Amino acid sequence: MTKRFLTRILVALFALSLLSGMAAAQATAKPASAAAAKADLLDINSATKDQLQALPGIGPAYSQKIIDGRPYAKKTDLLNKKIVPAATYDKIKDKIIAKQK
Repeated sequence: MTKRFLTRILVALFALSLLSGMAAAQATAKPASAAAAKADLLDINSATKDQLQALPGIGPAYSQKIIDGRPYAKKTDLLNKKIVPAATYDKIKDKIIAKQK
């Protein structure tokens, strides 16, 4: 084997190790971002009136209706119990969660 051939093999192995390291870093970053997104969800069973009013389409009346209708087994209960209209629910469904105690 020539020195040039061995150099090419070493460069190829080095490049592969870099690529596998980047793939591993990306694989571990995705679950962390998913966990962070879930942590940002507002729990409709424990949120304050002010926190609820910060949601799009939720004002004083809807926030009070949400509080009065507690507890919720799942976030779709806001629709099933006719607490908020479908258009409002569509605006907030990705921002809320109904945690169980």
